[in-house]
Amino acid sequence: MTVKNIGGIEIWIQVRSNARSGLVVKPCGYHQLNAVAVLCRTLSTMTTKEAQLNHAAAAQPIFISTPILHSFITHKSLIHHLQSTLPTLSPTIHSPIRHAHQTSPSSSLLLMPSWSLSPSLPYVGIKLVTYYPNNSTLNLPGVQASYVLFNSLTGQPLASIDATELTLYRTSCVSALASFYLSREDSETLLMIGSGSLAPHLIKAHLSVRPKVKKVIIWNRTEEKARNLVEKMSNEGCFEGVCFESSGFLEEVVKVVDIISCATNSEIPLVKGVDLKAGTHLDLVGSFKHSMKECDDEAIRRGRVFVDNEAAMTEAGELVGAFERGVITKDEIAGDLVGLIKGEKPERKNSKEITVFKSVGSAVVDLLSAQLVYENYIKSEQ
Repeated sequence: MTVKNIGGIEIWIQVRSNARSGLVVKPCGYHQLNAVAVLCRTLSTMTTKEAQLNHAAAAQPIFISTPILHSFITHKSLIHHLQSTLPTLSPTIHSPIRHAHQTSPSSSLLLMPSWSLSPSLPYVGIKLVTYYPNNSTLNLPGVQASYVLFNSLTGQPLASIDATELTLYRTSCVSALASFYLSREDSETLLMIGSGSLAPHLIKAHLSVRPKVKKVIIWNRTEEKARNLVEKMSNEGCFEGVCFESSGFLEEVVKVVDIISCATNSEIPLVKGVDLKAGTHLDLVGSFKHSMKECDDEAIRRGRVFVDNEAAMTEAGELVGAFERGVITKDEIAGDLVGLIKGEKPERKNSKEITVFKSVGSAVVDLLSAQLVYENYIKSEQ
């Protein structure tokens, strides 16, 4: 019970939590309208974030499945969210080195924690990831994940999110955001190397930042999978004026396209630097350990290289190998994604420059992506 004094009259008010609104006030006695007015004035002083925290404190943890996730995130919305929040919020986020455990000769378990005490980002989050590259034979994603979000002020669990799909959004949107700064604005052709779960997301994300792209060519070691993805993308009908086709001649296609996006598990370089035409932007997504590489040393040597974060310089096979062989030095890495957004590092210098962006993912971007989904969900429930 709390006491409010209105015009010299004491009003006793009973306050209890409610899962939807966060607070329910029950006036005890008379002057109920005045009591409600007290509540309205109290709630009006609360920030949106505080209201959400009140909701979270009272409600049970929610589960956001893939179908629900699609209602609260798009590639465009996440790209915009990362562009606006990464420069200001990434310094407030603590993100230890990811834990990686070999669960079998071919599979791994990764744990990616992060947390922030910022009033704008009051969350603790952890992504649990399994990597099973042989799942393609079972028609299952090679990377599967779950994300758990907590309140950083109370430690209460807020949500469990199907992060298999969230990771696909996050990874593709980081690539597209980098492409916004590094690829040519007049780019008209996109080559997608790989046709796994990430490929359609990368295509959609890249198209959202480069609307002049009119042709998408898909290559995969198994040509049937490339053709299937072409059919899928063509049938979606949301890419007016864009032509999708497959090709079995990778080297020939590399020579003529404007943007190349790679999402494979390859341990043999697929993109040869000698084949890159002037002005190409090369997006490397697949590798995250030293044995993996999607391009050769010549592509790294010819390109101006950017990374999503510092971890790429110690994890990505293309870069680690290039450092070891003296192709480039760490000091020659041109910058990272946050630097590009903030304008600290020059973007594309001219239309002839070859640019390379290598990403390995980060718990920072995971937390910001989970924030967008969770807060959009909460807003929809209010």
